Amino acid sequence: MNSRGVLLCTAAAVLFGASAPAASRLADDMSAFTLAGLLYLGAAIAVMPIVVRDPPSAPTLRRGGSRLAVAVVVGGAIAPVLLAAGLTRTSAASASLLLNLELGFTVVLAGLLFGEHLGRRVVTGTLAVVAGGVVLAWSASTDLRIGALLIAGACACWAIDNCVTAALDELAPSHITFVKGLIAGSVNLVIGIAVTGASTGAAASVAWALVVGAIGYGVSITLWVGGARELGAARGQLVFATAPFIGAVMAWTLFDDQPTIRELAALAVAAAGVSLVLGSDHEHEHHHDEAEHDHEHRHDDVHHVHPHKVAVQGRHRHRHHHDHVVHHHPHVPDLHHRHGHADIGTPT
Repeated sequence: MNSRGVLLCTAAAVLFGASAPAASRLADDMSAFTLAGLLYLGAAIAVMPIVVRDPPSAPTLRRGGSRLAVAVVVGGAIAPVLLAAGLTRTSAASASLLLNLELGFTVVLAGLLFGEHLGRRVVTGTLAVVAGGVVLAWSASTDLRIGALLIAGACACWAIDNCVTAALDELAPSHITFVKGLIAGSVNLVIGIAVTGASTGAAASVAWALVVGAIGYGVSITLWVGGARELGAARGQLVFATAPFIGAVMAWTLFDDQPTIRELAALAVAAAGVSLVLGSDHEHEHHHDEAEHDHEHRHDDVHHVHPHKVAVQGRHRHRHHHDHVVHHHPHVPDLHHRHGHADIGTPT
């Protein structure tokens, strides 16, 4: 697979995985709405310098406005509230591992509704990760089951967000993170203050929530969006599924949560599933229609051979043109490879 995409999604996983147990420590200090609002405002603050330096154009916002609105409402407003509510009913380690369910929802939506090619390795890996989540979620405790359902609901919302966001090719990852963080964060914070009163909790808790949001949401989301454009939403989320493992390990080592046999078994099954995706690219003859768009790229691949008046090195972005072409090379369903496979069998 694309090594840059894997690296970006893995880095995003490290940061987000660390944020789950850190955020769980704040769940008792403020309401779910307030915590969600602060986390996403922290995300907006983290990328604000980038957005101020390179703001999106009005035409770009208009072209991607409807899809961005879906990402903001579903992934930025509803999902974090469900997660924050679920964190109060589960241990930090269980919550971290339950987040793997986001993968299953993302892959199903990417394949059925967004036309991404999956293949046997991706499907098998997804089933393994989801199985790990099911093993973890089953409990005789009614309270844990409610917490698991709330976190599963958050995962379903993020799956919709993932697929929509990965297709927003003309908006920079930082632009998406900023708009989502600013609007969703503000709405959730206002609701939280209206429900619980003017107080948002101790100043130290507020500051910590903003820091966790800046790193675990702001930087993490920006990295994931960049990686998902290289890999496709399904494969990007499979790599990102390492996040719960990182969060669980942090909860066990830093917050004195004791691992259970069920948690360890779920981790092992899910880890095996994630490993399957790393060789899931495939190769066949395919065509690209003539197109013009604006996204980050470099000129050492087979798709970006357009000229520049002044030589450009490394990654850069500008509006550019693609001619119609038919060729044959290994690929995954990134921005340039969202084509059907009905006539070529079922690549792995």
